[in-house]
Amino acid sequence: MEDELKRFIQVWLSAIVSVCYCYYIPRRIKAGAPRFFSILPVCVQFFVFPWLFSSSVSIIFIMYFLTLMGSQKLILFAFDKGPLFPLPSNLLHFICFTCFPIEKLQQKPKSQSSSTKWSFAIKCALLGVLLHVLKYKQKLPQILFWVLQPFFMYLPLEIMLTLIKFLLTIILGCELKPVFDEPYLATSLQDFWGRRWNPMVSSLLSSLIYAPIQGMFKGNSSLAKFIGVLTTFLASGLFHELLFLSTSGAPPSGEVTLFYVLQGVCTAVEVTVKRSTFGKRWAVRPVVSWFLTMSFMVVTSVSLYFPQVTRGKTLDFLSSASIL
Repeated sequence: MEDELKRFIQVWLSAIVSVCYCYYIPRRIKAGAPRFFSILPVCVQFFVFPWLFSSSVSIIFIMYFLTLMGSQKLILFAFDKGPLFPLPSNLLHFICFTCFPIEKLQQKPKSQSSSTKWSFAIKCALLGVLLHVLKYKQKLPQILFWVLQPFFMYLPLEIMLTLIKFLLTIILGCELKPVFDEPYLATSLQDFWGRRWNPMVSSLLSSLIYAPIQGMFKGNSSLAKFIGVLTTFLASGLFHELLFLSTSGAPPSGEVTLFYVLQGVCTAVEVTVKRSTFGKRWAVRPVVSWFLTMSFMVVTSVSLYFPQVTRGKTLDFLSSASIL
């Protein structure tokens, strides 16, 4: 445990030094391929870091913060795009915006309502109850455990990232974009994946994968959108396979990739139908579309996504959180 902590500190110090290099050197290089190749060693380093750990907690933190978010931000920065462009005002801002899943809010924020504060308090209380229940997961009826799985995954992630966002808002002195936007209220797959579920990751993937693919198929916008959406979800699925491989050591089963490919296909079909004459004429009531969306997410998650989670050590992250 002590060695793991030392390695964790060393990795973060190395990451900060690498990001400082990106702030001072590559920005003076012409945007495009020259700057990309000057940043590439840092991105490769971010992909290597998770494999230095045995603890699933350390692996998940490093992979999410640096491998997924940090490397994507730096690649976009190489082409004068993404949340690191225009260049943040100082080095501290550049380090925080690169190494943490945060992005500056450009518009004037609305004052936080009491209902939002109560919602966060309720989520914290609910997480406490679920973490206690998780200790007895072997005694839980299988169907109840599957029903609770989405909450086991969503609540710790949102609460942890919201607390980090709150702390960095104070340190940086600027308003930051929300981490999630109540994904359980989504009324369509496009609404869920595009706006409510981790919108920062969606924005990064859109800029890094979806937009370039659309530019390659200018003659056929419908085909470009379909291939762009499908490729974006495929990339997300492959990353999650890599995450589960690093935490469990078991060979990828392909279920998680299939889950994301299925989400991509269904999202693309949904968007196409909604824009068609049929979709505009036969619009579904919001409450019905919400029920259909949530039902689809639960069924596909339980069938394809969560089996991979339970086979690996990912739930160890939640068990460790219950001790902290």
